[in-house]
Amino acid sequence: MFTSEGPTVRELAVQALSSVEHGYDLLAPKFDHTPFRTPERFLTATTRALRPYGPFDAALDVCCGTGAGIGVLRDLGAPRRIGADLSAGMLAQAEAAHPDAGFVRADALALPFEAEFDLAVSFGAFGHFLPAERPPLFASVYRTLRPGGLFAFPIGAPLPVTSALYWITLGFDTAMRVRNAVWRPPFVMYYRTFPLGGVRTDLRAAGFDVSLTPLPEFGTRPDGTPRWRLVLARKP
Repeated sequence: MFTSEGPTVRELAVQALSSVEHGYDLLAPKFDHTPFRTPERFLTATTRALRPYGPFDAALDVCCGTGAGIGVLRDLGAPRRIGADLSAGMLAQAEAAHPDAGFVRADALALPFEAEFDLAVSFGAFGHFLPAERPPLFASVYRTLRPGGLFAFPIGAPLPVTSALYWITLGFDTAMRVRNAVWRPPFVMYYRTFPLGGVRTDLRAAGFDVSLTPLPEFGTRPDGTPRWRLVLARKP
């Protein structure tokens, strides 16, 4: 899963015992050589799904990390592209990779924008927010959007209990809860705290109109429902 250019076991251990912000500062130079980077197929699928909703003038990548989502905003033709992240280290990598975009160091719970964007996206970051933080997170993104603006992100269907990945993610989340119970500062990263039902409820409470569109690139489950969908939350 890791290339020779990626972090060592020791470096990952040090990161895991740090805060979220400092941990990503440490990991940033090697982040794109880890399996934590958003896979290209998610970016491509999201770009395809969002094209019919454009054109977009100004677009924001929330929790942009090293800038994987900035490429989506570029491919969608948005002239103004901004990435926001809490980690200065990750932003430095994003700036180097995307010199034609702008970047702002900011907490996603208090984004420093007011009705400036007609599109906001986010990839792979929501595990860093506890369920109680979803309402302020969505309210923060809502404030950044112009009337009619769209907040979009992919979300997966629940894993079946028979899946190996179900037990891997359950084990990971359990280990993180134990780690955070006995070690400070906490490192918030969970795989099972962002279910579609709760997310949709909190988006609507923040004022969004919510719809879903399948991402057919990822196939369907045995019952015919999509494995992955794109959440489309529109500010009225």
